[in-house]
Amino acid sequence: MSFAVEERGKPNTLDYQMFFKNSEGKYISPFHDIPIYANEAENIFHAVVEVPRWTNAKMEIATKDPLNPLKQDIKKGNLRFVSNVFPHKGYIWNYGAIPQTWEDPGHKDGDTGCCGDNDPIDICDIGNKVCCRGEIIKVKVLGTLALIDEGETDWKVIVINVEDPEANDFNCIDDIRRHKPGYLEATFDWFKRYKVPDGKPENQFAFNGEFKDRDFAIDTIKSTHQFWKALISQKTNAGELNCMNTCVSDSPFCVSSGDAKAVIDAACAYGDAEPIPSSADKWFYYEK
Repeated sequence: MSFAVEERGKPNTLDYQMFFKNSEGKYISPFHDIPIYANEAENIFHAVVEVPRWTNAKMEIATKDPLNPLKQDIKKGNLRFVSNVFPHKGYIWNYGAIPQTWEDPGHKDGDTGCCGDNDPIDICDIGNKVCCRGEIIKVKVLGTLALIDEGETDWKVIVINVEDPEANDFNCIDDIRRHKPGYLEATFDWFKRYKVPDGKPENQFAFNGEFKDRDFAIDTIKSTHQFWKALISQKTNAGELNCMNTCVSDSPFCVSSGDAKAVIDAACAYGDAEPIPSSADKWFYYEK
């Protein structure tokens, strides 16, 4: 199964969008149409790379837009770039989301005591390859961190690309400690402090900031897949979320290829990128 992307608008502007197609050339939603599993029997999942490692642009699946293209988050009317909090340059993994999952804001998690953040579940790929924005990778789950982001449960699932040359060496959270010492500590530190430059307090975590193991993480992913199933079948109120899709045939939100193409045709034509603001390269330092 292969996927392609189609860019619209000018990169580094408010009108930039990245749409997705499947191997048949049909426009699809990366939220709803890409299967959660690459290999269900072996618990290998698909993941959409939103932010390549070392970059700062806060790209994300636009859950409220038709066909859910990748777009850059906006803060106070400006494009959002995550700050460089020393010693971390941008994102320290390939960051993205698992399709066909949803952290239900109406469900209070029994472990964290908080409701979901209304997004697909997030992943941090620790593989060696720096992926491309919009790349679809197949990942092996290693564990998860339970971030509490402004009172909402925001799972961060730690994964490795199965095509990584070292993937066979990584099967659980302890393998990261063994083969990449310091990476989990850096991950915790990154999530704790990344909003401080914006004037916000340090983030909090469930389980005293401890990483949960592979089986716990997989169970969490599977539960968010069940929430997504309720969402896409209209058994749960979608609220502002856009559930337009072209491949979930039994979904009341499924539309024709022509309707999907009309969404792309209405978007701005692709153009040359604007320069990234110099402020995105600023470094922040503060006492822990």
